[in-house]
Amino acid sequence: MPGNGRGGDTKVVTLSDVAALAGVSVATASKALNDRSHVAARTKARVQAAAEQLAFVPNRMAQGLLAGRTGTVGLLTGDLQGRFVIPILMGAEDAFGAGRVSVFLCDARDDAIREQYQLQALLSRRVDGLIVVGSRTDPRPTLGHDIPVPVVYVYAPSDDPADLSLVPDNVAAGRLAVEHLIGCGRRRIAHVSGDEGYAAARDRAAGVRESLEAAGLELVGDIMYSEWSERWGRDATAFLLERHPEIDAIVCGSDQIARGALDTARDRGRAVPDDVAVIGFDNWDAMVEHSRPELTSIDPNLQLLGRAAAQRVFAALDGDALGAGVQSQAPRLVIRGSTVPRT
Repeated sequence: MPGNGRGGDTKVVTLSDVAALAGVSVATASKALNDRSHVAARTKARVQAAAEQLAFVPNRMAQGLLAGRTGTVGLLTGDLQGRFVIPILMGAEDAFGAGRVSVFLCDARDDAIREQYQLQALLSRRVDGLIVVGSRTDPRPTLGHDIPVPVVYVYAPSDDPADLSLVPDNVAAGRLAVEHLIGCGRRRIAHVSGDEGYAAARDRAAGVRESLEAAGLELVGDIMYSEWSERWGRDATAFLLERHPEIDAIVCGSDQIARGALDTARDRGRAVPDDVAVIGFDNWDAMVEHSRPELTSIDPNLQLLGRAAAQRVFAALDGDALGAGVQSQAPRLVIRGSTVPRT
């Protein structure tokens, strides 16, 4: 009887062997082993029995070719700096598995014409699916519905509700930041954020207000919006400490802003976290780990977003419905020394 190729002179069992034993074509054997619904149940059972009898081990690459796949996925982004796209890419590659699927990364530089060029280049390579990653969480234009492969939008949702979009839950992130500060005993909380034109700034602020209201607290002063920078964090914190010296915590709209807040607090003689706690968003390694003290931050779980996007592409290739609408990924709190003293 043919073997599985592990013995000295044993013959490697092929799909053709399985098909011959089952009395079906190679194409039918492939469909049966891939559990396609349009193969009769009796035929499928006969093929599976033949495969088991021959100890057939499927060749995954051959399976992909028979299914008309190339083993490649396109990742189209407009994020030049890579702060958001890199963790999403890492998550997608984790889901695809080392060596199983290749990812073509294309940077459209937030340019619609370049994006169309990159899209056509990816499709000409016959990618099996597309993951489209935005540089901010504001809705972006859809690529349309005449694309012949599954498309999943990540971080920036499509403006078409018929598309599937996976995004971080920034409202929940704002709530989580305040809940943590309240749990640390803080009651006089201010909020400094970035550009109000960004959905991320507005959503995080909404979550901050929701948690404060739920706890019967009021925000100290107004939400302060400006640029996403350390300089703004320093200037805004200086204003807050002069106008509202009673504050005992600052929710900062990003880790850059939080770094600036830490600088000013230290310069003004306010101990962190004893006198004032500081928390940021994004959990950006370059910022949080080199702060003094290290910065507590809300992580948007971008790697999980990338992994989920890859899984949805896989499922669609296997015949599952891709889905539609905007689906949110819950954040996680990463506690460091800027909110909880070292013990």
